[in-house]
Amino acid sequence: MPPSTEPPSATGTSLWRHRDFRRYLTGQAASVAGSSITQMALPVLAVLHLDATTAQVAWLAFLGQLPPALLALHAGALADRHSKRRQMITGDLVSAAVLATVPVAAALGTLTLTQLMIVAVVQGAASVLHDAAAISLLPSLVDRSLIQRSNSRVGALFAVAATAGSHLGAALTALLGPARALLGDVGSYLISAVCTARIQTAEPTGARTKSRRLRSEIGEGLRYVRGDDRLWTLTLVNATTSFALGLLNTLWALYLLRSLTMSATAFGVVLGLGALGAAAGALTAPALSRRYGPGPMMLAALAITPLTQLPLLLASPGLAWQITIGAALFLQLACAGAAGTTQRSIRQIVTTAGMQARMQAVSTWLTSGARPVAALLAGALGTWLGVRPALTAGTLLLLVPLVVLARSPIRALRQMPDPLGTTLPSPPAARTAAPIVPTAACTDDGQHDRSLGGDAS
Repeated sequence: MPPSTEPPSATGTSLWRHRDFRRYLTGQAASVAGSSITQMALPVLAVLHLDATTAQVAWLAFLGQLPPALLALHAGALADRHSKRRQMITGDLVSAAVLATVPVAAALGTLTLTQLMIVAVVQGAASVLHDAAAISLLPSLVDRSLIQRSNSRVGALFAVAATAGSHLGAALTALLGPARALLGDVGSYLISAVCTARIQTAEPTGARTKSRRLRSEIGEGLRYVRGDDRLWTLTLVNATTSFALGLLNTLWALYLLRSLTMSATAFGVVLGLGALGAAAGALTAPALSRRYGPGPMMLAALAITPLTQLPLLLASPGLAWQITIGAALFLQLACAGAAGTTQRSIRQIVTTAGMQARMQAVSTWLTSGARPVAALLAGALGTWLGVRPALTAGTLLLLVPLVVLARSPIRALRQMPDPLGTTLPSPPAARTAAPIVPTAACTDDGQHDRSLGGDAS
């Protein structure tokens, strides 16, 4: 029997009974959990087994963050041009192969920091290819009326998977050593590839422009996002939020562990509370949007987020403050989960199928480019002014995305946009920037952000 090309509608099959959505969700959740294993094991391998210096650790982190900033736009254009599933599978297999070289080299006694840096770059590039296709594949699996519910479940499961992967990574590192622990991530990439290969829903067959230069298609994606006020506003919100959080996250662990003398166990508990908050926010996002409207809900989430930093700035060592900080992180990531799944859903609903990957790539490019700059600024401010003043500056920067959204008509959006585009209609430039695709085919999606609580992008 040929695979059905009709995604489930709001009144038809539930998401959990939709096989391709389950396969997509399983594969991407496995990959998120595996990536958390690597994030746990790789620094241990570099620092404790290869005696990496502070500068070398910083370079390793920088090289891992570089591919998204350099390749996101190209990966998005390729995903809109070719099969998204094939691009996802290719990225998974390349990541699995290059990561498998680490435990092999460790077993042979030939592992070096140079190899780890090469692995970080290649794996980062492969992940960019995978993620650009995955984030834009989801709208092709479900009806657009179900996109927010789908993103809600994806965001919640990813938060749980990331936490589970971190704990699994710690256990594998203790039992097998950090090099062999990476085999857990290798396995997760293979699971992701198999699940993606089993997806049967046909991708939209819009006009393929393989004869055009990739640069032209990248430019088309940039103009498309810039020409639609909704997309441009939400992209700016993502980028400015990412910059502020990049500054805060650079110094956050150092401040808790050193200045507030928080134990490693307490630190782990606080991170676990944050993951629960991200899952709770993602799951409750559809209900909150229906009750208050997606615009007011996102505005409230952005207004609450800077307030959740106040306990961190006012805290002193002690159990009471540790509990308060944990509760504040739960609330902060609940806001991030609710707002993140909602804004992503809006962008996917209003974007035509042939532009899904490039639309997402623009956001990924800006947010990924903001993080290294924010990390450098955090280091400079922390050195010149101290850690607490630098965290205060990061908290003030969280007001910028609030102002951006508050100055946009999206702040008053009372319901999710109509999949036909009747809510908050796009300006003419946005509607004509992309190839015309029949509305029935506008179900091109795929969402895979490996950061906790969903993509700020």
